[in-house]
Amino acid sequence: MTATAAPLDILLLPTWLVPVEPAGVVLKEHALGIRDGRIAFIGPRAAALKLQATEVRELPGMLLSPGLINAHGHAAMSLFRGLADDLPLMTWLEKHIWPAEAKWVDEAFVRDGTDLAIAEQLKGGISCFSDMYFYPKVASDCVHNSGMRAQIAIPILDFPIPGAGSADEAIRQGIELFGDLKHHPRIKITFGPHAPYTVCDANLEKIRVIAEELDAAIHMHVHETAFEVQQAVEKTGERPLARLGRLGLLGPRFQAVHMTQISEDDLVLLVESNTSVIHCPESNLKLASGFCPVERLWQAGVNVALGTDGAASNNDLDLLGETRTAAMLAKAVAGSATALDAHRALRMATLNGARAMGLENEIGSLEVGKAADIVAFDLSGLAQQPIYDPVSQLIYATGRDSVKHLWVAGKQLLDDRQLTRMDEQQLTATAIAWGRRISGQHE
Repeated sequence: MTATAAPLDILLLPTWLVPVEPAGVVLKEHALGIRDGRIAFIGPRAAALKLQATEVRELPGMLLSPGLINAHGHAAMSLFRGLADDLPLMTWLEKHIWPAEAKWVDEAFVRDGTDLAIAEQLKGGISCFSDMYFYPKVASDCVHNSGMRAQIAIPILDFPIPGAGSADEAIRQGIELFGDLKHHPRIKITFGPHAPYTVCDANLEKIRVIAEELDAAIHMHVHETAFEVQQAVEKTGERPLARLGRLGLLGPRFQAVHMTQISEDDLVLLVESNTSVIHCPESNLKLASGFCPVERLWQAGVNVALGTDGAASNNDLDLLGETRTAAMLAKAVAGSATALDAHRALRMATLNGARAMGLENEIGSLEVGKAADIVAFDLSGLAQQPIYDPVSQLIYATGRDSVKHLWVAGKQLLDDRQLTRMDEQQLTATAIAWGRRISGQHE
C-alpha cells in the first residue's frame, strides 16, 4: 500500500482486529481499509493514518472480526418461531410444522419470513447465511434487495412441496435459478435434498449428476437423530451416510447438516471424502436430537461449520450465542475443558462456514483482497470488563446486542445497531400480523 494508491473508501480504527487467518491472532492498534467493497489495507494504526480515506471511523472499545456465517437455516420459518415447542422431532415435523406449512406457506409468507430472518441476522453480526426453504427464488430476491450474502439451497423431496409439484420440478427450478444467478456477487445457489429418509436413490443420483455438471454444492440434513440412522439400518442394512457415499454424493462440495450420530466408519467416510459438517447445537439440544462430536471431527481434520437451524426449532438466529453453546457443548461431549477453545469457535463461525460453502477465497477472514464482510462488536460494556483475551470475552461473555456495525462487500448494512436498508418497525408489524393469522386470532 503506497501513498499514491487511490484513496480508501473507509478506514476503520478499532481497538482489536481479529483476522481469524492466521489462526489465534489478535491485532491491537491496527486499522482496516476498504476500497471498492474489498479489504485494501490491514496494518498498524500509525501507518494507516498516513493514508488517504474518504471516511475515517474510530471504533474505540470495539473488536473487528469477519462477519459471522450461519451455515444452516430455514429463513422464512422465523414466522413459525415458537409455534410448536417442546416436542420430539418427528412429532414436531409431522403433526405441527408440515401441516402449518401446507396451510400457510406461499410466496408472501416466504418473502416476509425471509426479510424478518435477514434483519435479525444482520443485527446479530451475521453477514452470510445458508437458506434451505420453499420458493427459493423469492428468498434470493430478498437477499438481493437486502445487500446481504447467502447460499440458497433448492429444497428437493420425493413428494410435492410448496412451489414445486415434484422432485423433477424442484430440480428444474434449481437449474434455472443457478443459471440466472451464477454471476451474482452475493448469492450462491446449491441443491438441497431434504434428508436421506425423504429422497430416494434415483433422485439423489440425478442431483449428484447435475451438481457435478454445474460444480454446485449439495446441502442436506444427515444423521440428525439416532432414530433416523436406526430406521435406515433396519430397512436397508445401511447407514444413511454410507448410502450417500455409495451414491457418490459425499465430497468437498457436500454439506452434511447435524451429524449427531458418527461411528468410526462414518468418520472415515467424512475424512476421506473431505465432506463438511454443519453443526447446529441449540436446535439439536432443543429437539433432543443428540450431540455432534465436534472435537473428534476437528482433530480428525473434518471441516466443521456452524448453523442456527430455523427459528421454529431454535428459537433464534443468534450465531454468536450458538458459537458459545457449541464451545461449551464440545467440552462436555469430549470430556475436556480444552476442546474447542474460543479462537477455534470463532473460526468455526466464520472461515469454516465459508469453506463449507466454497467461499473461503472470498469471505470468512480479514485478509487483503477478500470481500469486506466485517462486523464490529462493542466490548466496552461493564459485563465485558476486564479484558484479558478479547476473543475469549466475545465468545463467553458477550451477547449479540454488542453488535454495533456490519458491512457486507463494503456496504454498511448496520450502523450503530440501526439497519440501513430495512424498516425494523415495518418488519415487526408484518411478523405480528402473520402471528395473528396463523394462531387464528383473525383469519
